[in-house]
Amino acid sequence: MTAKPASPAPHRTESLARIGTAACLPALLLLPALLLLLALYPAAAQKPPDTSLPDIHQLMHEVEDHQKQLDKVRENYTYTSLKTTQDLDANGQVKKTESTENQDFFVNSHVIERIVKKSGKPLDAHDEQKETERVTRLVEKAETTPPDQPLEGPSISIGRVLEIMDVSNPRRASFRGRSTIVFDFIGRKEVKTHGLAEDASKKLKGTLWIDETDRQVAHMEVSFDDNFKVAGGLFAMVQKGSSFRFDQEQVNGELWLPTGAEANVQARLLLVKGIRQHFTERDYDFKRFHVETQQGKDAKAVVQAKP
Repeated sequence: MTAKPASPAPHRTESLARIGTAACLPALLLLPALLLLLALYPAAAQKPPDTSLPDIHQLMHEVEDHQKQLDKVRENYTYTSLKTTQDLDANGQVKKTESTENQDFFVNSHVIERIVKKSGKPLDAHDEQKETERVTRLVEKAETTPPDQPLEGPSISIGRVLEIMDVSNPRRASFRGRSTIVFDFIGRKEVKTHGLAEDASKKLKGTLWIDETDRQVAHMEVSFDDNFKVAGGLFAMVQKGSSFRFDQEQVNGELWLPTGAEANVQARLLLVKGIRQHFTERDYDFKRFHVETQQGKDAKAVVQAKP
């Protein structure tokens, strides 16, 4: 059976842009730092850790190494993501709802996303052709972009993340019936930063749950603990309290993949337009597949039977 290409889910940091200008804001500001928190987050604890716990620095290097080992396995999978964005009024009531249903897959460790429906309706022939062309370009770009570099948007090095963030309060907790190592993190306000990703990182705080057996991120909660201004606030300002949640689970007993995300964002654009949004993502229908690029003009995801 042949399906057309898929696209990314939450680590993601790039996929909200096509939901609309307003929905693009959370992705731009949250995701560069969040993805690094997911896979690259070694740092020293602020107080002596429980001796029964693994060293957090070493733990996160193990998470990174395990993720790299699974990158090729992830490229055998496609899944569906349903993303819903709600515009809210000042009282928190829903004014407008938009959604996209997408097919997601991985190329060279990069997640690619193909929109198949908007607000529950399949794309018409014209939009489908444009989407095919867009996804094909992304596939070709992903094939030549190193796995540790983003396809789009700003990037930040591991060393720089270590300089910006502090980690504290390592502990062990049960999460969904599995043992996890949990720790808190917060950006260091006094650090001088450059660029959007670095500037956003030092405004964040949150908690990370690492599956103790599989060394994978099971859950993450992040929020802005201070207002974050883009271009000094002239372009945009994300308000303190804007938050993001991310989940992963083991799929088919083989590897971990994203299963959902949620964000609540309050912001102001161009000093005038206020934005209040609630964003959710649900990931499901995981299947094996492989990507084929035909003569640089089309990309296809060929779904295979589960083992």
